[in-house]
Amino acid sequence: MSKVRVDRVLHYINGQFVEGVSGKRFENMNPFNNQVLNEVAEGFKEDIDLAVQAARKAFDQGPWGKMSVTDRLKYILKIADLIETYSEELSYLESLDTGLPISQTKKMAARAAENFRFYAEMVKSRMVGEAYQVDGDFINYTIHKPIGVAGLITPWNAPFMLETWKVAPALATGNTVVLKPAEWSPLTANKLAEIIHEAGLPEGVFNVVHGFGETAGASLVAHPNVRLISFTGETTTGSEIIKNSADTLKKISMELGGKSPAIVFADADLESALDAVVWGIFSFNGERCTANSRLFLQKPIYDTFVEALKERVSNIVVGDPMDESTEVGPLIHKKHWQNVMNYIDIARAECAEVFSGSIPDAYRAGNYVAPTLLLNCHNQMRVAQEEIFGPVMAVIPFDTEEEVLQMANDVRYGLAAYVWTSDIKRGHRLAQAIESGMVWINSQNTRDLRIPFGGTKHSGIGREGGHYSFEFYTETQVIHVAIENHHIPKFGKTKK
Repeated sequence: MSKVRVDRVLHYINGQFVEGVSGKRFENMNPFNNQVLNEVAEGFKEDIDLAVQAARKAFDQGPWGKMSVTDRLKYILKIADLIETYSEELSYLESLDTGLPISQTKKMAARAAENFRFYAEMVKSRMVGEAYQVDGDFINYTIHKPIGVAGLITPWNAPFMLETWKVAPALATGNTVVLKPAEWSPLTANKLAEIIHEAGLPEGVFNVVHGFGETAGASLVAHPNVRLISFTGETTTGSEIIKNSADTLKKISMELGGKSPAIVFADADLESALDAVVWGIFSFNGERCTANSRLFLQKPIYDTFVEALKERVSNIVVGDPMDESTEVGPLIHKKHWQNVMNYIDIARAECAEVFSGSIPDAYRAGNYVAPTLLLNCHNQMRVAQEEIFGPVMAVIPFDTEEEVLQMANDVRYGLAAYVWTSDIKRGHRLAQAIESGMVWINSQNTRDLRIPFGGTKHSGIGREGGHYSFEFYTETQVIHVAIENHHIPKFGKTKK
């Protein structure tokens, strides 16, 4: 794999790569060794304003707003093709920037291309209106119209794939975009701008402003000409965005944190359940919002399942993210590493048994956290209630279905859940009773682009994915047509 060097990352505004108005830059760090990777242009209110102006002009006056759906979707498909062309480079940049193992980022690049192809097809076949006939007098029908400038704020975990989850439907439905990627992972957002530039989209249709949430992100949220905000990230930040977007009455979509339960009953296929829960918490370095960070084991299988977990954890390959054999790499940033390590200290203070794999001495300079089990936990511990967002799983015993349901729901989050049982009636019963946006029965987290994605409670507001994205990225307009002359009240007409 050729190693691409990116010394400097610039904003992409109105079809050009530009420095920020202030000329300030910030350092982007390599999570593998905590050395500086490159410098990134730092955006502020002035840069956001330029990007929004460009996006608004492209929507109102440029060819994008007047373009036929067929021609617009040609651009969307070209972006997909170019993502595949550059998939090797994208995989390398994603691993370099985030510490995610290259074997996992390769799959993400392929899925990112599929996001664009999927929405090209969805807009063509499923973005349809409805008609309502009123006797012989009226036809009332609905259409989907793009809203305008879409503000997209994306996270640092699996950033490229998650950026394309938002950019693809936003562009395919006819909006223009200002993307504010996470400051800890700018490289693949920069490459996406290069790809879209190569695809030849009209100036201003797609823009990227790098920077920090408190400045660039807050300015995007507050901007009066941004009509919607889609955010994926941490719950506290999401709450602030909701508050700050209220004055301008923006549409919002929030995909926030999670503390998702995996529930394994004694009658489950234990080998498959073991495979799933290990993959579910330790893939993506544990930095996954839908990770099964709470594992509930029915007491008859607790001891044997924990022993099997310990063996798996001991065998997980921790290493260089560029090595194809690596299963767990370094966490994204030193600050995040410190936060995760602090939770492991909290677990010890709460009297959990901490069982960890090992980190080779050669990787001590990086942000490595060994895959970790927190054993003999109870559901009220902080480590069972708060999102850790690392390769750390709290393991909790239970007796009955009623007990585990109460514990599964006794948390502020409600994003995902996993149920393992051979009693399919119990599987359905429990899945429907769990307070979460998504539940998998006898399965790991498999993504179907047709389904809605999102959570309940503190895990988010709204749904994106499939045709549900049309509800967010478009405005439904109703048009009433009189097809016969009908009586209109003669209000105020002078009587003769």
